[in-house]
Amino acid sequence: MLLSSAESDALLTRLRAAGCVFAEDEARLLSDTAGSHGELESLTERRVSGQPLEYILGWVDFFGLRIAIDATVFVPRKRTEFLVREAIAHANSGATVLDLCCGCGAVGIAISSAIENAELYAADIDPAAVDNAARNFEVFGGRSYLGDLFDPLPDFLRGKVDILTANVPYVPTEAIALLPPEARDFEPRFTLDGGSDGLDILRRVAGEAPLWLAPGGHLFFETGEDQAMAAADVVTASGLSARIVTSDHFHSTVIVGTRRT
Repeated sequence: MLLSSAESDALLTRLRAAGCVFAEDEARLLSDTAGSHGELESLTERRVSGQPLEYILGWVDFFGLRIAIDATVFVPRKRTEFLVREAIAHANSGATVLDLCCGCGAVGIAISSAIENAELYAADIDPAAVDNAARNFEVFGGRSYLGDLFDPLPDFLRGKVDILTANVPYVPTEAIALLPPEARDFEPRFTLDGGSDGLDILRRVAGEAPLWLAPGGHLFFETGEDQAMAAADVVTASGLSARIVTSDHFHSTVIVGTRRT
């Protein structure tokens, strides 16, 4: 909806006061989404209360794609686009892509959309996430499975996965309280909490990854910068080679594990 100059200024003031760093962009998105002043007020109140903008809009802009997202499903971060770029750089035409802890499916969709004739599979332990991903896969292609990590996957994928991404939770339990309120108060805790050192879920993924990766296949996941060496050691202990890659632009640290041929 179109706002007057005074209404736009008032909306910006409220968003800035709430700590929204990109207030101008958010004001535009909220006003574009709202169909009336009453709806805009409701959307603004939700944002000012700390609710993630993506929940309010119903979609997330990720890797240049507009991907639907439901409230309570983990919101993919911009920094994760670096992981996507790394995965694409390691992929060939016809690659089999597996996205674990898939959430709304954004990571797998972004990767497979850039690879000719890619086949995308995804899994998550959260029914809401799997439902969300399944609806997105109706648009972008892919199949989603409900269950714990590799457990629900079909056997034919064993030893066939070329690109395995695992957007595992890696925040140490004691650090959850230090997260921004929109993450800490609105996103499911199990999508954030990686255990005492943040690497609990990673250990499980790395332990089984060699059984699912094709020869020369790659595992990709994010960690905190201070966790990178320990995370790489976990991957090496599983029998994969490990490499740490970083991006100052995306403020991201990614571990790449590779199954030796």
